[in-house]
Amino acid sequence: MTQMLEARKGRITEEMEKVALIEGVTPEFVREGVAKGHIVIPKNKFRSREKICGIGGGLDVKVNGLMGTSSDRNDMEMEAKKLRILEECGANAFMDLSTGDDIDAMRKQSLAISGIAAGCVPVYQASVEAIEKHGSMVAMTEDDLFATVEKQCQEGMDFMAIHSALNWSVLNALKKSGRVTDVVSRGGSFLTAWMFHNEKENPLYEHFDRLLEILKATDTVLSIGDAIRPGAGADSLDSAQVQGLVVAGELTKRALEAGVQVMIEGPGHVPLNQIATTMQLQKQLCYGVPYYILGFLATDVAPGYDNITGAIGGAFAGMHGADFLCYLTPAEHLGLPNEDDVRMGVRTTKIAADAANVLKRGGNAWNRSLAMSKARVARNEKAQIANALDPEYLESKLKAEPESHGCAACGKSKCPADIAAEFFGIA
Repeated sequence: MTQMLEARKGRITEEMEKVALIEGVTPEFVREGVAKGHIVIPKNKFRSREKICGIGGGLDVKVNGLMGTSSDRNDMEMEAKKLRILEECGANAFMDLSTGDDIDAMRKQSLAISGIAAGCVPVYQASVEAIEKHGSMVAMTEDDLFATVEKQCQEGMDFMAIHSALNWSVLNALKKSGRVTDVVSRGGSFLTAWMFHNEKENPLYEHFDRLLEILKATDTVLSIGDAIRPGAGADSLDSAQVQGLVVAGELTKRALEAGVQVMIEGPGHVPLNQIATTMQLQKQLCYGVPYYILGFLATDVAPGYDNITGAIGGAFAGMHGADFLCYLTPAEHLGLPNEDDVRMGVRTTKIAADAANVLKRGGNAWNRSLAMSKARVARNEKAQIANALDPEYLESKLKAEPESHGCAACGKSKCPADIAAEFFGIA
């Protein structure tokens, strides 16, 4: 039985207990959120792991990282290193987006070495294997696609980005939209090509009930993929994006009725003044289920620094209700990320998530921020390191400047905090 169905029966599962403990809320709060669909717990019934996270309303904003092989870089050892870095830097989940030589082996390796929630995009593997099996991606059969979904569920994937909200109504809206970037989603482009070539409806939309039964069997969380997400700020909130969100809302309702945990994948490139509207639309049209976003990228002109533009937009999005931030690395729009890019991507996205989480005041992020402030006043370097998002970096800087006490402003002169303390009689 899925987490959602258990919750609707009034039962608090072990996973709900763990989420409540981590978040500092009651188990009943988590149970009620899961029952409504406002909280998801990505935990495949066939995968054993200790690190459990909850994603959704009333919980801390979570961070996801991406990794995986490709035809250009088929290095499983490098991807293993990236995955370890993701986890060490504090990511709550990862997605294996492999399209290299042995996708099954890569996925099994990822599941074996990681203790955090694992996601994937089944259409990637189905498309690659269709080329090998049929000679062309567009020759992929509906059974090929669903067999891939089922295999990946059975192997233990905790959540899946599945582009079910792409149908002919969305593509027709896209044709009329006058977009700058058309389709920038890899999964969305695969399915668009398949639909036009075969002159058929998207099977992930047309046979959505079949998909739900597969996911429900292993309690794999459905992340409804944003197949036509805007790839430029100029395309944000155009008619195609909104139509896709309307379809996603219809499918969300069906998933909730079936007892399948579901979240919505979102853009992408969104100017700061449209973030609140984007969030409001998603929550309203999709029944308040968790929102999983890439970024948001607040500007399009900073290649090499998209981890920063994504963190700026991600912090705003978290403030307005985003639940799950997918990282961007400095390599976004430039090429495949290396280990250092991955580390930087997680760190900057964690900052964005923390900025949003601090707004809740009284939660883990606020308490840690307050503890850091007190540690600085007390010149307690050990406490500063303990409360830092990147403790190793802070420790290295403190060791390099042993007289600084972690402050760049005063050097060896008398600290203004000390002067104030003497004046107020608290020195």
